[in-house]
Amino acid sequence: MAQSEYPLEKYYQDVFRFLRGISADEHLAEELTQETICRALKSIDSYRGEANFRVWLCSIAKNLYYSHCRKQRHESDAQYIDNLAADDGDFTRMIVDRETALQLHKILHGLGEPYKEIFSLRIFGELSFREIGELFGKTEHWACVTYHRAKRMMQAAMKKQA
Repeated sequence: MAQSEYPLEKYYQDVFRFLRGISADEHLAEELTQETICRALKSIDSYRGEANFRVWLCSIAKNLYYSHCRKQRHESDAQYIDNLAADDGDFTRMIVDRETALQLHKILHGLGEPYKEIFSLRIFGELSFREIGELFGKTEHWACVTYHRAKRMMQAAMKKQA
């Protein structure tokens, strides 16, 4: 498959939004998006066309993100907060936003699979139900139903914490 058939620049923002959504870290998303594009360029001939090209790229991106997470397990939350504080002048606002985001991510983390991943792909990755279904080898309807179940679970957990 020729590279010109699938101009990777066209998909850069989609991959970036997907990674930003699952990582909640814009800098990491930028880095991994670039790595995703490089990997895709190296293996473009292996793309068989069975899935949507954007879905194929997001699969590469997801695998890179998971590899990154495995490598970074030893980094503490305190170190992460210190790094964010150095980047943001309004520390108080950052903490409030971080606490809210952390609460939502804790709830999301507690969801079982596939609900956790479906919810993340839909909300943070901004993928359509069709694309999510393709990624899992399921139907668009399955992705929609699974997402709405995950959403109800998230809402119930948020009400419990309120």
